[in-house]
Amino acid sequence: MTAALGPRTDARRHHDPSVRGFASDNYAGAHPEVLAALALANEGHQVAYGEDRYTDHLQRIVHSHFGPSAEAFPVFNGTGANVTALQALTDRWGAVICAESAHINVDEGGAPERMGGLKLLTVPTPDGKLTPELIDRQAWGWDDEHRAMPQVVSITQNTELGTVYTVDEIRAIVEHAHSKGMKVHLDGARIANAAASLDVPMRAFTNAVGVDVLSYGGTKNGMVFGEAVIVLNPDAVSHMKHLRKLSMQLASKMRFVSVQLEALLAKDLWLRNARHANAMAQRLAAGVRALDGVEILHPVQANAVFARLPHEVSRRLQERFRFYFWDEAAGDVRWMCAFDTTEDDVDAFLQALKEELAR
Repeated sequence: MTAALGPRTDARRHHDPSVRGFASDNYAGAHPEVLAALALANEGHQVAYGEDRYTDHLQRIVHSHFGPSAEAFPVFNGTGANVTALQALTDRWGAVICAESAHINVDEGGAPERMGGLKLLTVPTPDGKLTPELIDRQAWGWDDEHRAMPQVVSITQNTELGTVYTVDEIRAIVEHAHSKGMKVHLDGARIANAAASLDVPMRAFTNAVGVDVLSYGGTKNGMVFGEAVIVLNPDAVSHMKHLRKLSMQLASKMRFVSVQLEALLAKDLWLRNARHANAMAQRLAAGVRALDGVEILHPVQANAVFARLPHEVSRRLQERFRFYFWDEAAGDVRWMCAFDTTEDDVDAFLQALKEELAR
């Protein structure tokens, strides 16, 4: 006997939907097309743990973006994607070279080292971007049993500072890493924003230039939850299915992650969302540049604006709009735009900033 489930719910709204902020693209809700896809997948029963038809179909969509050898492993979140991917690329004694500002180093609670059991070898960078020369600061000592062995280079596209690697820059990193016997992981939490900024397909700076494994980000680009580890080079990893389970990233009802990824990737929703978020960041940056007392710290190349302004101004502005300090001692802040940020949101924020600067 089948029970028909209607739209009734006992849940209540607990927030004011008119409140807007610039703290994180994770603050945004889900795109309506993603919610519609979830409803589409919700009826009836499907096999659990990734044996469903939505996850199977997702593989064909991933092939269209990243080539026929690519395989997607849907996971719950970005930290889980990174930790699972890096475990698949390293031995027990392995180490990962990354920028000092990398998310895996400063924003994942030590998970790569504590949960993944690997060592991070960090390099200071002026703009969040590694280069072959910077990589060589840590790419040594493979025969030294007293040192963790460098086996992977991990880069973030776009970076944690809002900067974007060019295709040639990533190609140079991959060629250099591979020449030294290392593999390359790309943290793509905001990969869509990077592709939109460069105006190239995502494949142009991933599988086409030899990246081995990609952590594909969906939550920041309109999904409710979920990311994917996308293996681009099957020879570079081993036992991904087992590692995903071991890392507590195997969803029983995986169709609800896969169908969201399908909604983003089947056509161009991923790109529309990213282009809009980037455009709002450009609008915000243009307005900020017209104000005295605010300095933009990094090139605005995706959906983030990093700025420096008087601490007391930031504190007063935070009472009107939510955002985070990046380096509170220096007065540095980060303002993020999302797929649902509007021109009115940006203009209201700029007006508030202008008023607080004048006080």
